[in-house]
Amino acid sequence: MELWNSTLGSDFILLGILSDSESPELLFATFTTLYMFALISNGLLLLIITTDVRLHVPMYLLLGQLSLMDMLLTSVVTPQALMDFLYRENRISFAGCALQMFLMLILCGAEDLLLAFMAYDRYVAICHPLNYTVLMRPSICWFMVASSWILAFLSALGYTLYTMHYPFCKSHKIRHLLCEIFSLLKLACEDTSRYELMVYVMGAGFLIPPLVAIVASYTLILFTVLQMPSKEGRKKALYTCSSHLTVVGMYYGAAAIIYVLPSSFHNPKQDNITSALYTIVSPALNPLIYSLRNKDVMRSLRRVLGKYIVHTHRTL
Repeated sequence: MELWNSTLGSDFILLGILSDSESPELLFATFTTLYMFALISNGLLLLIITTDVRLHVPMYLLLGQLSLMDMLLTSVVTPQALMDFLYRENRISFAGCALQMFLMLILCGAEDLLLAFMAYDRYVAICHPLNYTVLMRPSICWFMVASSWILAFLSALGYTLYTMHYPFCKSHKIRHLLCEIFSLLKLACEDTSRYELMVYVMGAGFLIPPLVAIVASYTLILFTVLQMPSKEGRKKALYTCSSHLTVVGMYYGAAAIIYVLPSSFHNPKQDNITSALYTIVSPALNPLIYSLRNKDVMRSLRRVLGKYIVHTHRTL
């Protein structure tokens, strides 16, 4: 077949979830609402953590990084999908497709590692509270954050360069919400079976160690919590951990479907729904999950809003 994307001037066409939906207008309104809510809630949570000195502790530093990643993650995909639907223009350039894939892989990989570090933070806080300031001192905390970004960057760079080096055939329609590895490989003219197997193996290798660390951390936390004499202490510890476990479940559930399940279990509609869950729905829900069950965040939110209301009243 004729090769068509040998140059950066070639375009792909994204046939995402809005194109295949039976009620695209309703889905468009839902995605718009979720996107705006994700920006506002994550931005507000990040602002609170940054401005309130009471929240300048490792737990909230990591939570702030999660909010930043969620804001960027949903912004990589959602605005283009919404604009494409409005203007009936689903084209994305070869370079734009590569950039979108690169950014998605960075943010997803960084979040994967960050969730494991957040579980470790909870493990130290609950199981070794006397050593918390040593084991989670600022230098270690920032090392965790930097490691998440750097390792994800290197992984994303390798995946993107190798995926985009393939010659693609004349068909340039990607049946997906975004430029995703497996959807692009379906358009390749060469045999990609070995590379697909490598992606599955490396994807599992990138996902499983952090997941094992999370499971181990929360297993040890559970044993410690059950031995606590105070009922109030047990309740507080479980509330804190349940929020993180909810986020972990949503993230790893979607990641496992995409990068661990064999290709025979995939279909475009399922992949589109899964991608929408972790790029649009999860970023909107994560700050809600953390803030509603966290008294420190709610108190800081009331203080920030109170100061804003007083300042607005004075200026008027």
